[in-house]
Amino acid sequence: MILRRFICYNASSTVSSLAPSPKKKPLIFLGSPQVSVTVLEALFNASASPNSSFEVAGVVTQPPSRRDRGRKVLPSPIAEYAMDKGLSSDLIFSPEKAGDEAFLSTLRDLQPELCITAAYGNILPTKFLKIPVHGTVNIHPSLLPLYRGAAPVQRALQDGITETGVSLAFTVRKLDAGPVIASKRFQVDDQIKSPELLSFLFSEGSKLLIRELPLIFDGSAKSKAVPQDDSKATLAPKIAPDEAWLSFNEEAFVLHNKVRAFAGWPGTRAKVVVLDDKSSQENVLELKIITTRISQDLEVQDGEQDYVTFKKGSLVFPCGGGTSLEVLEVQLPGKKAINAAAFWNGLRGQKLKKL
Repeated sequence: MILRRFICYNASSTVSSLAPSPKKKPLIFLGSPQVSVTVLEALFNASASPNSSFEVAGVVTQPPSRRDRGRKVLPSPIAEYAMDKGLSSDLIFSPEKAGDEAFLSTLRDLQPELCITAAYGNILPTKFLKIPVHGTVNIHPSLLPLYRGAAPVQRALQDGITETGVSLAFTVRKLDAGPVIASKRFQVDDQIKSPELLSFLFSEGSKLLIRELPLIFDGSAKSKAVPQDDSKATLAPKIAPDEAWLSFNEEAFVLHNKVRAFAGWPGTRAKVVVLDDKSSQENVLELKIITTRISQDLEVQDGEQDYVTFKKGSLVFPCGGGTSLEVLEVQLPGKKAINAAAFWNGLRGQKLKKL
């Protein structure tokens, strides 16, 4: 009798985990990196409220990959968060491609009314887009149609924009080109870096999503959504690792914006030469440039155009157009980031020349 009850219990719990409660509308979330956890958290919190009309019926994310310093194969941050929240493992999907037939078959069985994407990182085929009743909605960290693509925040900062935002748009086959349900704009500080801005925009995007969900579920969002003007579209292509290198022939504002844009990954790097006058030795160092600012009042003296100097707590790099870049933090390979003063003191009187 005890064994029969155990079997019945497990069978019923498996069925219930695969079939969402009929009282609430099933929603599927698609995301992968840490930054999209904010959105999933907001959805879990909203679905737990007594008057919620939906539930998170499943999560789709990238397959486990090697990450962190140990290079261990780990589930995506989204998968880890969903498991921590108690979502059944058979409702956490990590297909190699979103068009895999076995995955699509399982998704159809869940009968989702809506899919939400936030930095999922996989192309969604037409077969996928046809499944959810109310479509698929994406949180995109730009003011669409500006910066469509894989790196909207990084490319916007690289361009030195002073205003950006987050958009809520229906997903169509064309990249980030669907009708916009809602958007919100923000001023951009000239010192903010991409990880901080990306986190902020997804946080604001999650609030926008929760606000608009009732309209999406009742169908009225489709009628109010505004088609994008393709003639005003700009692209934000994926960043290549070799873009990390800085050339001091460019003006300081270009380099400063690049440091902010590529913070986190791939970072920005420069090569410098350490000159020892006593031994006449020259050593090339590779520096990761962590934090910078544009020099406003530090003049480069005659004879200093090729040399890095230390003034007012920063390493001053002469740049193109007679401009100067102040470097406040650097990092040597395999070392921790240090401020400019600590790095300069470590030179012990040796000269530093840009390469």
